[in-house]
Amino acid sequence: MNNSGRNDNEKGSISLLGSNKTAYSFDYTPEVLESFPNKHPGNDYFVKFNCPEFTSLCPITGQPDFATIYISYIPDEKMVESKSLKLYLFSFRNHGDFHEDCVNIIMKDLIKLMDPKYIEVWGKFLPRGGLSIDPYCNYGKPGTKWEEVAWKRLTEHDMYPEKIDNR
Repeated sequence: MNNSGRNDNEKGSISLLGSNKTAYSFDYTPEVLESFPNKHPGNDYFVKFNCPEFTSLCPITGQPDFATIYISYIPDEKMVESKSLKLYLFSFRNHGDFHEDCVNIIMKDLIKLMDPKYIEVWGKFLPRGGLSIDPYCNYGKPGTKWEEVAWKRLTEHDMYPEKIDNR
């Protein structure tokens, strides 16, 4: 047992949670992402993160882009630790990439970290120049039912657009 009441096996590779020496990177830093073992890998369930303060930079103009990033995934053996995810998303603050690139980079980094059964990332960017962009990407583990679910959700994800009252 360690100070948190968990044994090191339960903790996985978590080093940021509970640390009072948090460093915020202002450059894209996927290395900050940490995972821990899923205690229920036999269960299929969604974990959803809503990140309403995401900021990146336009790679052409350098102007800031603001978004809510929605990350939903069905874990397999590993899960992403939330503090490391927060620090990772913060690292986009001075990163210049288009909206579509940001959501795809986030998804690919989380796939590399966790190898989830299923994951989707949806960015709801605030308008700039009178136009908002809402890129969506997803992934289902190849050769599993989640590959089919990913295709179905991709083709139907925006069939019932939400009412926009916050832009």
